Amino acid sequence: MKPFPQEKIVKIKKQIDQALDAGVDRIAAFDADGTLWDTDVGEHFFQYQIAKNLLPNLPPNPWEHYRQWYVRETPGALVWLAQIMKDIPLTTVRGWAREAFATLEPPPFFPFMKDLVAYLKARDVHVYCVTASVRWAVEPAAEAIGIAAENVIGIKTEIYEGKITEKPEGPLTWHEGKVTGLLEATGRKLPFLAAGNTMGDLPLLECARRIRIANLGAPPGHFNRESEEALLAVARTRGWHFHSYRP
Repeated sequence: MKPFPQEKIVKIKKQIDQALDAGVDRIAAFDADGTLWDTDVGEHFFQYQIAKNLLPNLPPNPWEHYRQWYVRETPGALVWLAQIMKDIPLTTVRGWAREAFATLEPPPFFPFMKDLVAYLKARDVHVYCVTASVRWAVEPAAEAIGIAAENVIGIKTEIYEGKITEKPEGPLTWHEGKVTGLLEATGRKLPFLAAGNTMGDLPLLECARRIRIANLGAPPGHFNRESEEALLAVARTRGWHFHSYRP
C-alpha cells in the first residue's frame, strides 16, 4: 500500500494546531472500519462467532444471509448483528470481541490514523469512533488504537439485567445517523475534524467545522471500492484532504 504522503501529514497537523489555537471545540470523529483500520472489524467479529459456533440460533449459511440482507436493506442487517446476541451477557460478548480482535495479528491499523489519534489526544482533543458496526465488536480495536471504549458510538440494543436484548437503543449510526449519534455523545457539539472512507461517512465529514479527511483503502473489486471512489471525487471537488492507499 502507498503510505500517506508526508507533506499531507504535515499540512493536516498544522491545520489542527491552527484550529485549536483558534478555540474550536476539541472534538474529532473517525469512522471505524476502512478508515482507522484496513478491515471490517464488525464483520470479522460476526465471522468469528460463526466459526466458533457461539450463536446457536443462526439461520443456515449465516454469512450469506447477512450479506444478502445488507445489500437488500442495510439498516435492518446492521441491527440484526446485535439482535442475534439476545440473552447473552454483555460481559461475555465483550470477551468474545477481545478474542476476535486478537486474531487480527498484527492489528491492521493505518499508521497515519493511529498517529493522528495520538496527536489529537496529546492536545486534549476528545476523539470519537463512530461506526455502523455493533459497538461492542469495535471497542477492542478502538482501545488498541487509542480511543476509549466509552467514546465508541455504534449499533447497539438495550441491556436488561446485564444481558443483550433485541430492542434497538439509540440512533442507527449509519449515514446521517452517525451525526445524530455523535451529537448525542458530545452535547450537540460538532467536531472540528472528521475522517471517513465511503459515501456512508459523507454526513459525518460534512458536519466537521474545519478538517475533513477521506482515507481510502479498498482494493479493486472490493464491495466498498465504488463508494470510496465516489467519496474521493467529493473530496477532490471540495478541497478536502484525501489519500488512496491502493491504485
